Amino acid sequence: MAKLKLKASNMSGSHHSLLKILILIISLSLLSACASVPGGPTKGDPFESYNRAMFKFNDGLDEYVMRPVARGYDAVLPGPVKTGVSNFFSNLGDIFVIINDLLQFKFKQAVSDTTRFVVNSTLGLYGLFDISTPMGMEKHHEDFGQTLATWGIGEGPYIVLPFFGPKTMRGTAGFVIESSYDPVYDIENDDVMWGTVVLRAIDERYKLLGASRVVDQAALDKYSFVRDAFLQHRRNLVHDGNPPQQELAPPPSSDPEDLDLEKELGL
Repeated sequence: MAKLKLKASNMSGSHHSLLKILILIISLSLLSACASVPGGPTKGDPFESYNRAMFKFNDGLDEYVMRPVARGYDAVLPGPVKTGVSNFFSNLGDIFVIINDLLQFKFKQAVSDTTRFVVNSTLGLYGLFDISTPMGMEKHHEDFGQTLATWGIGEGPYIVLPFFGPKTMRGTAGFVIESSYDPVYDIENDDVMWGTVVLRAIDERYKLLGASRVVDQAALDKYSFVRDAFLQHRRNLVHDGNPPQQELAPPPSSDPEDLDLEKELGL
């Protein structure tokens, strides 16, 4: 019993430490943003000078670390293995989708997503195989940032976080809350836990390789292009694809390659 209590205590301590680190990163980012406001910020982007600096940092990290690792991952692993990894993490994420379905009072969608999760977790061997999609069960995307919007919480200013990329203040709050309940961080073995965290990050970056070229070549000002596309996509998610006319950004390009941009944003 004493060993079990010790293990539970270590697991909880590790989880809380990760959450404290996440909150510290976000807090320092907000302080840095507030200190760099001067410079004629764009409407909706009052921290633009800070955001551009952080965007440049993240872009460099991606160019020299994440993108090469993702390319290596793509080159080494067989397609079915990569698909299985992506399916597993997608299925795990459906837990939060179901919770947010309920919090947004989307009960019919919650039933569909719960059925999808159960089918993929059983017949699909813990989500390694996506059995539900061919059966007609649509994959939905709901997060706590969208739930806060449903509850009437304003979007807040745009901010670029170190490592985690573009967010809004509302989305950042949702991100912190969901991270604090992420089951991956509750894995008892630290080596397995960190290995899973790294694998998930690599998988996310691997799925965006095809869209990277679109963003790289999209505009002279890469920062503003990503910001505007990100905000438009978030508003589409919040309003289930039908945002109010006044919230719409300029119409997206009809170029099929540009349709991959949402994937580049990781949402």
